[in-house]
Amino acid sequence: MIKFDPKINKEAALAKTALEEGGVVAFPTETVMGLGVVFNNRKAYDKLNKVKERPEDKPYTMMVANVEDISKYAIINEATQRVIDAFMPGSITILVNVKKNSVPSYVTHNTDIIGIRIPTNIEARVLLEMVNIPLLVPSANKSGSKPALNSDEVKEIFGSELDFVMSGKAKGEVPSTIVDLTKETPRVVRPGPISEEEIIRVWNNK
Repeated sequence: MIKFDPKINKEAALAKTALEEGGVVAFPTETVMGLGVVFNNRKAYDKLNKVKERPEDKPYTMMVANVEDISKYAIINEATQRVIDAFMPGSITILVNVKKNSVPSYVTHNTDIIGIRIPTNIEARVLLEMVNIPLLVPSANKSGSKPALNSDEVKEIFGSELDFVMSGKAKGEVPSTIVDLTKETPRVVRPGPISEEEIIRVWNNK
């Protein structure tokens, strides 16, 4: 279990309760403030779409607490596992094939592919460990507008629309590399701190 200070512990516990009741919460990540709902609650998912004013056909990234959690939901071969071991937790989001019946079809938009990442900042990691279930996590903003970088900005944007806001600020790091690992060769679909060349080298075990 990750060590954390009492304030983070208290706020994560309150956020956990809100999530378990189908709420939408906000919390700091290593990039921007994020919004989260538990991944397998359709009403919470619909509420998240409404709060963000987000198009229904745009999928969310699934955030998990630990490397070991990924194989519960995704089909992982040896090459994919090497990428996971080398770069996660870290500034990478992997697109992987979903295990049958492990993730609701509304989350994947019937594509059988999910984006998964593990955050590095303490607030998000503690919350995920406490909830002990993956979260769907987009940035804390209305669709098409600038993401919030701290809890005060979140409250200005959303007012009373959210069920809980963890205090703090995002680290403002560069957004993660998004890499498609569903084919024979990895393909970066959003450049970030980890290059395609680095990923392919690990993928090929070189």
